[in-house]
Amino acid sequence: MVDRDALVRYCNELLDSGSFQDYCPNGLQVEGCSEIRRIVSGVTASQALVDAAIAAQADLLLVHHGYFWRGESAAVVGVKQRRLKALLQNDINLVAYHLPLDVHAELGNNVQLARLMGWQISGGLEPNNPRSVGLTGELAAPCSGEELAALLGARLQREPLFVAGHDRPVKRIAWCTGAAQGYIDKAITLGVDAFITGEVSEPTVHAARENGIHFYAAGHHATERYGAKALGEHLAATFGLEHQFIDVDNPV
Repeated sequence: MVDRDALVRYCNELLDSGSFQDYCPNGLQVEGCSEIRRIVSGVTASQALVDAAIAAQADLLLVHHGYFWRGESAAVVGVKQRRLKALLQNDINLVAYHLPLDVHAELGNNVQLARLMGWQISGGLEPNNPRSVGLTGELAAPCSGEELAALLGARLQREPLFVAGHDRPVKRIAWCTGAAQGYIDKAITLGVDAFITGEVSEPTVHAARENGIHFYAAGHHATERYGAKALGEHLAATFGLEHQFIDVDNPV
């Protein structure tokens, strides 16, 4: 058991969350019970995940995509009201980390994806930015574009959208989890063979084909399963807590 405020302070310091200009508040978003024994982690604080956390008797729900996004209506109605009501009635804390959990050097989504895929990290997608959201690296061995697509599908359990941009082997790659299709221009500038992210937009296809780079949209949810899970496991090991990662599937 650990005090909630002490646990949140630890997370804030670990992820240096206070120094980010983000699209949502990072850290404690909904206050629940003051003592934490059991954590449920997941990607997005959807109603399905909230319900699963209630069923698991969680004291704290830890996610990458929480609530109160910049630009959304402040009115607590509809979906927002139902989610908040469920958390508050069951005294469950909601803790969310967005950009801090993308870029962390050990627990971040991009590093965790690289470990899952066996990619060797060489630097940042933005070389002059010490907090580059995306990363660059190399495959353990060169392969074809189709072989990389198959490996992504097998490891992420989701078939990626693959846009072929050339016919040479893939060795140097760049990646950024989530909705980072706009970062393909940065990958093109670096001269890598392939760029992997979660989502795709219509112009992305033309950018890949016309600039000779492979592009993979491997799933926003599928590429970001791993940061919240890694953080939950770290907290469980550090503080002697129970932890369960619950994957609510999302095809996007």
